[in-house]
Amino acid sequence: MEAIQQLKPKDYRSDIPPIWCAGCGDYGVLASLTTALSVNNVSPVDTVLVSGIGCSSRLPYFVTTFGMHTCHGRSIPIATGIKLARPELRVIVVGGDGDHFSIGGGHLPHVARKNIDLTLIVMDNSIYGLTKGQASPTSRGGMVTTTTPHGSPDVPLNPIAYALVYGATFVAQSFSSNTKLTADLIGQAMNHKGFAFINVISPCPTFNKLDTFEYYKPLLKNIDDIHTDKGDKVKAMSLALTMGRESAEVPIGLFYQEKRPSYVDMLTAIKIKNKGTNKPDLEKIIDVFRP
Repeated sequence: MEAIQQLKPKDYRSDIPPIWCAGCGDYGVLASLTTALSVNNVSPVDTVLVSGIGCSSRLPYFVTTFGMHTCHGRSIPIATGIKLARPELRVIVVGGDGDHFSIGGGHLPHVARKNIDLTLIVMDNSIYGLTKGQASPTSRGGMVTTTTPHGSPDVPLNPIAYALVYGATFVAQSFSSNTKLTADLIGQAMNHKGFAFINVISPCPTFNKLDTFEYYKPLLKNIDDIHTDKGDKVKAMSLALTMGRESAEVPIGLFYQEKRPSYVDMLTAIKIKNKGTNKPDLEKIIDVFRP
């Protein structure tokens, strides 16, 4: 990455003002992201933010990095293409629970198991906000919304367990108003070699009247108090399954981290191994897709 003069968080903010509802948790995520970019001295010209569709997916407009506002649920494959074509770039994916656990839910397992070197920040408000309050994959059971007027009959998806099962090598959860922790986790995720997943509980004050800041405030618990071995995947999974949004405690912090070769590293190893043999030249194949 290009070395740059230390920028302040405000230097990463574009001239476009956010248009989220007053009190939206996404403001906290934006503040945390720009803080993390500043603390880690990230060069805007070496960084790409990729989003899908939804309230949270507007975020790339508000940051001075390169950005792509893509199709609903398709930010991960587009970000993967960017990383494979330009592995020297820092690629960050942002979006909501609907984007990544519903229409885009089929992409997350594969980016995790392949260990693509991306950072995924999910702003999880357990509702579809942009389309005016439909139930999402993380909406609690029995929740009344415009699409579930008699209460949702579905079992909500568990984001942390989901990421752990599919092989993400960095798994964390935060709360949007805790900007210090969120910024720290984003910084760790950006510096992690491989696929990093952060689920940020980001309350929607307009359409979700159950999962509010007031509801979560007494439930949040620093996971470091009960889970110090971040390499213990079994313990991380146990906590993800037993401590949830409707339980007595909601853990925030780093659940799990492991070192494993990234997908680009594995491709590089294959190229080196096959060099000088009669096998197809992988570099030439990849070059076809480069600008």
